[in-house]
Order: sequence, then C-alpha cells, then structure tokens
Amino acid sequence: MTGMQRYSGEHLGSAPHIVVLGSCKVGNFVVSTPVLRGLRARFPDAVIGFIGSEVTADFESALPMLDWRCSWDDPRPGSGLILHQTLAERIECHGSVQLALNLDGFNPLTCSLVPWLEPLYVAGGSLCANRRRDLPWGDHPRQRFLADPDWDSPAFQQRYAHVFGSNYIAELFCQLAWVQDHVDPTAIELPSAEPPFAVPDLLIHCTTARAAKVWPFSYWRQVLEAADSYGWTVGLVGSPPAAQKEAYNAGDGEDSLLQSSGVVDLRGQTSLMQLAGACRKAKAVISVDAGPLHIAAAVGTPTYAIVGNDDEGVGASPVRLWMPRCSNVTRSISPVSCDACADNRFRNDGCLIESHACMAAIQPSAVIRWLKVQLS
Repeated sequence: MTGMQRYSGEHLGSAPHIVVLGSCKVGNFVVSTPVLRGLRARFPDAVIGFIGSEVTADFESALPMLDWRCSWDDPRPGSGLILHQTLAERIECHGSVQLALNLDGFNPLTCSLVPWLEPLYVAGGSLCANRRRDLPWGDHPRQRFLADPDWDSPAFQQRYAHVFGSNYIAELFCQLAWVQDHVDPTAIELPSAEPPFAVPDLLIHCTTARAAKVWPFSYWRQVLEAADSYGWTVGLVGSPPAAQKEAYNAGDGEDSLLQSSGVVDLRGQTSLMQLAGACRKAKAVISVDAGPLHIAAAVGTPTYAIVGNDDEGVGASPVRLWMPRCSNVTRSISPVSCDACADNRFRNDGCLIESHACMAAIQPSAVIRWLKVQLS
C-alpha cells in the first residue's frame, strides 16, 4: 500500500477521485454541504464520492456535486461485504483515490474504512495504512486542530485565530479540506421535495437525543395556546412516535401536547427532503438543538432555536461550534449561565444539575414575541 499522507492542500492532478466519509447525524450532514461545494469548486473535474448514511441518503443522492454515494450503515444482511465490493467497483471505474476526507473522524468505522480506500492523501480521522494505530494528525493547524478536545471554546478560537475565522463546524470542515477560499461555509444549501400534506403556518420540533437540551413541555404548551389564540396553524415534526420516545426523550410530553391543543401530528410523515420542503413552505420553525433546526435554517425559513445558552454561548449546547450562522436564525438567550455541560465536553445525556435551570429559564413569552413578528 502506498500513500496515506496527511493532506496539506496539494493540487490533486487531473480529474482526481475524491471520497468523502460522512456521519449518520442529520445536523452533521447539513453542515457538511459547504465543504462538498468547496471541493467541487476547487476541483471541477473531480469524481467525488460519498460514503454516508441511510439516515441522510435521500439528501446525499440529490446533491449535484456528488458523482456516487453508498452507505456505511446499510442494515441489510451481508452489507459489509456489499460495501467493500461497491468501493472496489468505484475505484476500478474512477481510478485510485487521491483524497479521502473523513468528516466523521471520531467514528471507529469511518476511520477503519479510510485505509481500505488506499488514498494518496487523508484529511480527518483514519487508521494508518496497516490498520494497527491511528494515523498521526499532522503539524499544520488545519491538521492538528483535530487533536484538540474543546472545539466549542473561546480558547480554541484564540489558539487558531491566525488561521480560522471562527470555530463554526462548517468552517472547520472547509479548513480541513483546504477549500476555505472556494466557498462560504455559512451559506448552506439543501435540496428539498414537496411534502405530502398542507404545511401549517408554524412547525415545531421538541425533542433531541440529549435530554439536557430539552425545553419543558409545559412551556411548549404555552406557545401552542398562544398560537391557537392568534389563529396560527401548527404542526409537530420529528421521527415516528415510537422512535421519538425511544431515542429522542419525548416521553409522554408530545402525546400530551397533541391531546391538549390543535397541533397537527406530522411526526414520521416525511423523508428528510420532504421535511426540508415543509420547512421551506412554513412561515416559521421553532426547534430545540437537533437536526430539524439545521434543515430549517438551511432552507431559509425564519427559525427560532431554543438552546440553554447565555449571551456568551455558555450552556447546554455547543452553540459556538454548531449554531447556524445564517441571518434567518434567532437563538434564545438564557439568563442562567451554567458551564456543567461544557466542562463535561457535552458528553452527558441529562442535565448535570437538579433544576435544569439553563433551559427552564427560557420563558415562553420570548418565543411568542418572536412568533408575533414572524407571523403578523
């Protein structure tokens, strides 16, 4: 095996074969789209493949900058062998891989897939060529930042201020791939499809995989009561109800909202592209820190992000790293400052203090005031 050098921005020759490895998380995929556009802009004749997820497959298949895609999390029997056969066929068809870009670089599976591609250059996490240890990160700031544990912190931005303009994850991806001069990382574009229902005025998304980011359902109820009093129609979006309870901390909260208000249950009724289409048609979207927030932001809809972070960004979510930078997004400002999640590197599921004060301090009245402006 040859190659497996850390990528330092080298030109990749004529019609290079580039393979990008993505995440199974919706938000991660959404913020990956600028680097894909940047690769296409810098290497217009390249063949760009994407090893992504079944979760975001409909988005991936619709992106015009990709020439092929497959899933690393295909659940079918024998999928591992199928994946390796598919990759071998792509390499035989399009030639050896000049650059493997791993945007899910802390996933052991994607890190193990990179050396199987036998790329000349690697950006992001990977095992070394013999698969016995991690490939060293490299010495350039666009390489070694991957070894930092605190991407969300002001200290991270200060350490790399001479190279990075921010610690926004979409910019970090572009810097990692050395396409930062070819694309605006804050300008995220997503394809969409027509939803299979009439879209309400307002779409809400109440749940998330980390319980520390959930807003009290009693507060959601106050927002819905206000919407009803003003005659605004509301739809609840998300995964199918069973998945909402199993994986996204819905409990009985969403069922309670549906029983006590006129909100329309739209959970599980769309593909991701149809969800993007629904968000595009809605007059406003309110969401906690989860995938639908990033989708709504990307399609340009006025979006309110309910996050338990103070005006400096300290709180339950890594907002410096993940919050969309587009002008159509407004986020809540919690009057309570709590750094417990940040000190724990956001690895905790539930709140680390008893009161969940950072989220509980965000009053429904602030959300309702924002809605009045958007829906008046």
